[in-house]
Amino acid sequence: MEETSTRRCPNCERLPAQLEVQRLQIEALQAAVCRLQEQLASARKDSSTSSKPPSSDIVKPPPPAPAAGQTKRHLGGQPGHPKHDRVLFPATMVTPFEHTLDTCPCCAGPLRRNAHFVKLVQQVDFGPPLLTVQEHTSPEYWCGRCQRSFNAPMPSHIERGGLVGPRLTALIAYLKGVCHASFSTVRKFLRDVVQVTISRGQLARIIAKVSTALEGPYQELLALLPGESRLNVDETGHKDNGTLMWTWCFRAELYTLFKIDPHRSADVLIEVLGREFDGVLGCDCFSAYRRYMRECDVVVQFCLAHLIRDVKFLTTLPGQAESGYGERLREALRALFGLIHRREQIPAGQFQQQLQAARDQVLEVGTTQVPPGRQAQAMAKRLGKYGAAYFTFVTTPGVEPTNNSAEQAIRFVVIDRHITQGTRGETGQRWSERIWTVLATCAQQGRSVWDYLKTAVGNYFAAEAPPSLLGEG
Repeated sequence: MEETSTRRCPNCERLPAQLEVQRLQIEALQAAVCRLQEQLASARKDSSTSSKPPSSDIVKPPPPAPAAGQTKRHLGGQPGHPKHDRVLFPATMVTPFEHTLDTCPCCAGPLRRNAHFVKLVQQVDFGPPLLTVQEHTSPEYWCGRCQRSFNAPMPSHIERGGLVGPRLTALIAYLKGVCHASFSTVRKFLRDVVQVTISRGQLARIIAKVSTALEGPYQELLALLPGESRLNVDETGHKDNGTLMWTWCFRAELYTLFKIDPHRSADVLIEVLGREFDGVLGCDCFSAYRRYMRECDVVVQFCLAHLIRDVKFLTTLPGQAESGYGERLREALRALFGLIHRREQIPAGQFQQQLQAARDQVLEVGTTQVPPGRQAQAMAKRLGKYGAAYFTFVTTPGVEPTNNSAEQAIRFVVIDRHITQGTRGETGQRWSERIWTVLATCAQQGRSVWDYLKTAVGNYFAAEAPPSLLGEG
């Protein structure tokens, strides 16, 4: 019987090696696609999925459609809202004019006046500015015994005020601080409207005087910060003659204080609040606040709105495992806020128990069954390490779950920075942080900034104690 030899096909021998090479190439391409999809998701972050401001959204999403059974809202007042009419000026301020008809404008017939029907228009206007110019003289006297000349002393408000009196000084500060006006704009306003010409250098010196007048009230608030039971803090960067600076915002219940510093570290918090701060600090999860919490054993409330935006970003990731993890975490947060919204319907004792259970559920979902993706692992690590700090409000009454109050207060600073191109040197920094503190605190208390500036400048010119930003009470 003839023996047959078995020979393998050369192509069959090369096939496994080629398949292995192609398998490795496919795996590499899949990994590259996954990285690109993750980078694309990061590039598509907007104000709803990150801490980016709404103004950074290049293409804003369309507004949501009205709910079923509802029509699209129109501009202006909505049906059912009460009408708001301007209160008439009192008779003591009004110069009356009456306009009459002698004959009918249609047929030229006689007219009978309807005593109870009248059309009333009150028009308000202002006349030329009433400038008062005082001339103060101080004669020179010679003392033959001392062999010296002397001048009679000027009143303190003349010595400190110089060319510009207290009310005009307060007006210039109002234009510069409240109206975001540049020195050139203030100069044009004074020249064209007030009819007085003041140089830019003189305007700068006037603003420096107002800054000095506000130093005492500012230092009073700065000294009160370490004793507050609840504070919200935020910071924003800006340039000062090309150098990066940071404006810190400290928001208390009755006042808001701004501090400009070259650093964005926990050293600023230690300097302002001290190492023994015993209140609750509302903030975001930035490293400076984490270090302050760790080194000084401070109780913090990390902003829950920031966490929710980061969780929403997880739901946009391409991987099903990571997006599913984000969806589970978002549903747990949604259940927690749903419970908060039903607070009035639940007995107080049961509500606190259910709130803590909802918090525990969020932390459990966030730290268990975590997919291997980088973003999901980072979220799980954050919740495992700092998760309790996001829910301090659950066990501490009066603490807000978000840092919205500080973020809203610091928004004014960002607007002012964009308009006025930031601060200029030490003098500009001190003026900015003091006038921003006055504006935010007066708005917080419902006070008039103009009235406060008039009083502060008047007291400074008269060498009297400055008015407190905390009011008379």
